Amino acid sequence: MALTKKILAFLLMATVVGVSLGAVHKVGDSAGWTTLGNIDYNRWASSKNFHVGDTIVFEYNNQFHNVKQVTFQDFQSCNGASPIATFTSGSDSITLKRPGQYYFLCGVPGHCEAGQTLDIMVTPASLRPSASPLSAHNYSSSPSSSGSASSSAPLPNPYQSNAFSLQAISIWPALISLGLFVIGFAF
Repeated sequence: MALTKKILAFLLMATVVGVSLGAVHKVGDSAGWTTLGNIDYNRWASSKNFHVGDTIVFEYNNQFHNVKQVTFQDFQSCNGASPIATFTSGSDSITLKRPGQYYFLCGVPGHCEAGQTLDIMVTPASLRPSASPLSAHNYSSSPSSSGSASSSAPLPNPYQSNAFSLQAISIWPALISLGLFVIGFAF
Protein backbone atom coordinates (compact mmCIF):
# COMPACT_ATOMS: atom_id res chain seq x y z
CA MET A 1 0.00 0.00 0.00
CA ALA A 2 2.83 2.44 0.83
CA LEU A 3 4.53 1.60 -2.47
CA THR A 4 1.32 2.35 -4.37
CA LYS A 5 1.04 5.76 -2.71
CA LYS A 6 4.66 6.55 -3.55
CA ILE A 7 4.14 5.58 -7.18
CA LEU A 8 0.97 7.66 -7.37
CA ALA A 9 2.75 10.65 -5.82
CA PHE A 10 5.59 10.30 -8.33
CA LEU A 11 3.18 10.09 -11.27
CA LEU A 12 1.27 13.11 -10.05
CA MET A 13 4.48 15.17 -9.71
CA ALA A 14 5.70 14.04 -13.14
CA THR A 15 2.37 15.09 -14.63
CA VAL A 16 2.50 18.55 -13.05
CA VAL A 17 6.02 19.07 -14.38
CA GLY A 18 4.99 17.85 -17.85
CA VAL A 19 1.99 20.16 -18.05
CA SER A 20 4.11 23.22 -17.32
CA LEU A 21 6.41 22.67 -20.32
CA GLY A 22 5.60 24.25 -23.67
CA ALA A 23 7.12 24.48 -27.10
CA VAL A 24 10.26 26.53 -27.74
CA HIS A 25 10.30 28.60 -30.93
CA LYS A 26 13.54 30.21 -32.12
CA VAL A 27 12.47 33.37 -33.94
CA GLY A 28 13.69 33.23 -37.54
CA ASP A 29 14.93 29.64 -37.06
CA SER A 30 18.63 29.42 -38.01
CA ALA A 31 18.80 33.04 -39.24
CA GLY A 32 17.72 34.42 -35.86
CA TRP A 33 16.64 38.05 -35.29
CA THR A 34 18.40 40.12 -37.96
CA THR A 35 17.96 42.50 -40.88
CA LEU A 36 20.35 40.44 -43.03
CA GLY A 37 18.95 37.96 -45.51
CA ASN A 38 15.56 39.63 -45.99
CA ILE A 39 13.78 37.42 -43.40
CA ASP A 40 9.97 37.57 -43.41
CA TYR A 41 9.16 37.07 -39.72
CA ASN A 42 5.42 37.07 -40.33
CA ARG A 43 5.82 34.24 -42.83
CA TRP A 44 7.98 32.42 -40.26
CA ALA A 45 5.28 32.91 -37.60
CA SER A 46 2.48 31.77 -39.91
CA SER A 47 3.96 28.26 -39.93
CA LYS A 48 3.89 28.02 -36.12
CA ASN A 49 1.22 27.51 -33.47
CA PHE A 50 1.83 29.61 -30.37
CA HIS A 51 0.17 28.61 -27.10
CA VAL A 52 0.23 29.93 -23.56
CA GLY A 53 3.29 28.40 -21.88
CA ASP A 54 5.38 28.34 -25.08
CA THR A 55 8.66 30.23 -25.20
CA ILE A 56 9.94 32.34 -28.05
CA VAL A 57 13.70 32.84 -28.25
CA PHE A 58 15.26 35.83 -29.96
CA GLU A 59 18.94 35.27 -30.85
CA TYR A 60 20.82 38.23 -32.29
CA ASN A 61 23.97 40.33 -32.11
CA ASN A 62 23.15 42.78 -29.30
CA GLN A 63 25.62 45.33 -30.67
CA PHE A 64 23.31 45.83 -33.66
CA HIS A 65 19.82 44.76 -32.54
CA ASN A 66 17.39 44.58 -29.65
CA VAL A 67 13.84 43.35 -29.08
CA LYS A 68 10.99 45.56 -27.96
CA GLN A 69 7.54 44.31 -27.13
CA VAL A 70 5.12 47.05 -28.12
CA THR A 71 1.43 47.87 -28.44
CA PHE A 72 -0.52 47.44 -31.66
CA GLN A 73 -0.39 51.19 -32.36
CA ASP A 74 3.39 51.36 -31.80
CA PHE A 75 3.85 48.26 -33.94
CA GLN A 76 1.93 49.83 -36.83
CA SER A 77 4.01 53.01 -36.69
CA CYS A 78 7.35 51.29 -35.91
CA ASN A 79 7.57 53.27 -32.69
CA GLY A 80 9.81 51.66 -30.06
CA ALA A 81 10.01 54.73 -27.80
CA SER A 82 7.50 53.46 -25.17
CA PRO A 83 7.82 49.67 -25.19
CA ILE A 84 5.96 47.28 -22.92
CA ALA A 85 9.31 45.50 -22.44
CA THR A 86 12.84 45.80 -23.84
CA PHE A 87 15.27 42.91 -24.27
CA THR A 88 18.96 43.42 -25.04
CA SER A 89 20.89 40.27 -24.06
CA GLY A 90 21.23 38.84 -27.57
CA SER A 91 19.60 35.60 -26.42
CA ASP A 92 16.21 36.50 -24.98
CA SER A 93 13.69 33.84 -23.95
CA ILE A 94 10.16 35.13 -23.55
CA THR A 95 7.50 32.86 -22.08
CA LEU A 96 4.05 33.54 -23.51
CA LYS A 97 1.93 33.84 -20.38
CA ARG A 98 -1.46 34.87 -21.75
CA PRO A 99 -3.51 34.40 -24.91
CA GLY A 100 -3.76 37.26 -27.38
CA GLN A 101 -1.73 39.18 -29.89
CA TYR A 102 1.94 39.96 -29.19
CA TYR A 103 3.93 42.56 -31.14
CA PHE A 104 7.73 42.80 -31.28
CA LEU A 105 10.13 45.00 -33.22
CA CYS A 106 13.79 45.93 -33.31
CA GLY A 107 14.20 49.41 -31.83
CA VAL A 108 17.35 50.26 -33.78
CA PRO A 109 16.50 53.08 -36.22
CA GLY A 110 15.46 51.75 -39.64
CA HIS A 111 15.28 48.09 -38.62
CA CYS A 112 11.52 47.99 -38.02
CA GLU A 113 10.92 49.74 -41.33
CA ALA A 114 13.18 47.15 -42.97
CA GLY A 115 10.88 44.36 -41.69
CA GLN A 116 12.45 43.35 -38.39
CA THR A 117 9.06 42.92 -36.77
CA LEU A 118 7.09 40.00 -35.36
CA ASP A 119 3.33 39.75 -34.84
CA ILE A 120 2.07 36.54 -33.24
CA MET A 121 -1.28 35.25 -31.98
CA VAL A 122 -1.09 33.16 -28.81
CA THR A 123 -3.95 30.78 -28.04
CA PRO A 124 -4.80 29.08 -24.75
CA ALA A 125 -2.84 25.88 -24.04
CA SER A 126 -4.88 23.41 -26.09
CA LEU A 127 -4.78 21.33 -29.23
CA ARG A 128 -6.57 23.89 -31.44
CA PRO A 129 -4.51 25.75 -34.08
CA SER A 130 -3.44 29.35 -33.60
CA ALA A 131 -4.28 32.22 -35.88
CA SER A 132 -2.09 33.38 -38.71
CA PRO A 133 -0.25 36.57 -37.86
CA LEU A 134 -1.30 39.59 -39.86
CA SER A 135 1.12 41.35 -42.13
CA ALA A 136 2.79 44.41 -40.62
CA HIS A 137 1.47 46.44 -43.57
CA ASN A 138 -2.02 44.94 -44.00
CA TYR A 139 -4.15 44.84 -40.86
CA SER A 140 -7.71 43.65 -41.28
CA SER A 141 -8.72 43.97 -37.63
CA SER A 142 -8.45 46.63 -35.00
CA PRO A 143 -6.91 46.20 -31.57
CA SER A 144 -8.92 45.95 -28.36
CA SER A 145 -8.93 48.83 -25.91
CA SER A 146 -5.82 47.40 -24.26
CA GLY A 147 -3.98 47.41 -27.59
CA SER A 148 -2.78 43.85 -27.06
CA ALA A 149 -5.32 41.69 -28.87
CA SER A 150 -7.36 41.98 -32.01
CA SER A 151 -11.13 42.29 -31.67
CA SER A 152 -12.14 40.00 -34.53
CA ALA A 153 -12.04 36.24 -34.50
CA PRO A 154 -8.62 34.77 -35.39
CA LEU A 155 -8.11 33.31 -38.84
CA PRO A 156 -7.38 29.57 -38.97
CA ASN A 157 -3.76 28.60 -39.52
CA PRO A 158 -3.32 26.12 -42.40
CA TYR A 159 0.10 25.07 -41.10
CA GLN A 160 1.10 22.76 -38.30
CA SER A 161 3.76 23.79 -35.83
CA ASN A 162 7.12 22.11 -36.24
CA ALA A 163 8.02 22.85 -32.61
CA PHE A 164 7.74 19.98 -30.15
CA SER A 165 5.12 20.65 -27.50
CA LEU A 166 4.73 18.59 -24.37
CA GLN A 167 1.41 20.25 -23.61
CA ALA A 168 -0.43 18.20 -26.19
CA ILE A 169 0.83 14.90 -24.85
CA SER A 170 0.72 15.82 -21.18
CA ILE A 171 -3.06 15.69 -20.86
CA TRP A 172 -3.10 11.90 -20.96
CA PRO A 173 -0.59 11.37 -18.13
CA ALA A 174 -2.60 13.87 -16.08
CA LEU A 175 -5.81 11.95 -16.61
CA ILE A 176 -4.13 8.60 -15.98
CA SER A 177 -2.48 9.88 -12.81
CA LEU A 178 -5.76 11.27 -11.57
CA GLY A 179 -7.45 7.93 -12.26
CA LEU A 180 -4.72 6.01 -10.47
CA PHE A 181 -4.88 8.44 -7.57
CA VAL A 182 -8.65 7.90 -7.22
CA ILE A 183 -8.27 4.13 -7.56
CA GLY A 184 -5.48 4.18 -4.94
CA PHE A 185 -7.86 5.64 -2.38
CA ALA A 186 -10.54 3.08 -3.23
CA PHE A 187 -8.33 0.20 -2.16
